Amino acid sequence: MTTSLSAIPHVIIMSAEFVMGITVNGFLIIISCNKLIKSRKLTPMQLILICIGMSRFGLQVMLMIQSFFSVFFPLIYLAKLYGAVIVFLWMFFSSASLWFATCLSAFYCLKLISSTQSCFLFLKFRISKVILWLLLGSLLASVSTAVLCIAVDYPKVAEDIFFGNATRTTMSKFKTKQTNEVLLVNLSLIFPLAVFLMCTFMLLMSLCKHTHRMQNGSCGFQRASTAAHINALRTVLTFFLFFISYFAAFIGNLTFIVPHGTQCYFLLKDIMAVYPSGHSVIIILSNSKFQQPFKRLLCLKKNQ
Repeated sequence: MTTSLSAIPHVIIMSAEFVMGITVNGFLIIISCNKLIKSRKLTPMQLILICIGMSRFGLQVMLMIQSFFSVFFPLIYLAKLYGAVIVFLWMFFSSASLWFATCLSAFYCLKLISSTQSCFLFLKFRISKVILWLLLGSLLASVSTAVLCIAVDYPKVAEDIFFGNATRTTMSKFKTKQTNEVLLVNLSLIFPLAVFLMCTFMLLMSLCKHTHRMQNGSCGFQRASTAAHINALRTVLTFFLFFISYFAAFIGNLTFIVPHGTQCYFLLKDIMAVYPSGHSVIIILSNSKFQQPFKRLLCLKKNQ
């Protein structure tokens, strides 16, 4: 049992991140479902937020379980928590979170950017169906990524490395599987990241055009549109920063570059846990419809 003094700050940080992650992602799910019940109509934005909230809720739970066992039960950490089921769920929620955030950036593009191109207009006028198919495709891609990670037999190799049962031949096989695992994860993320960056660039260019128009002659509509662009860019750019930090820590944890139980190891876990909650907080603070309910939640409905 490695409940050493070095693990105490990690336990405190992870507990705070877990509470925050469960709160903000649960808030996104509940508020979106509440609006669905009241309006009896599921809008694309509500559907995306429900998917984002659920994927990050699951990812936060998986990270907390792994962190708990890595500190208090290290001997069964890899033997049990790197089993096929846990690895599948971890990879699924991690991939789904990225794909659903990419869907959110695509939604912002279709909703905010003005374009006269026929293809863009075709997608814009059918935004509900487009988003639905994007979410279904994201779900299928996430399941496929998780299945492929299990197919390379990563859990069995990880168990041998952890318990010192690995021979030179096993170590050589592990390096090959390690490389394959990293390449697999990177290849699975190339397409959603490329789409995400393209949407971000389009939003930035659209914001520049709106700013130029306001300098020539401002009006209320243009100011409102500019504010919407800024909120959208704030949301997607902060997601990019959070995800890049998560992915770097994720690769370090997945490939066993950092020894188990060290300060750097715990730091990687803390960085990974910031991502599911940090970006959800930005989504809430960037949406005026969420701000007041969220403030009442933080104040435990003090004003009611």
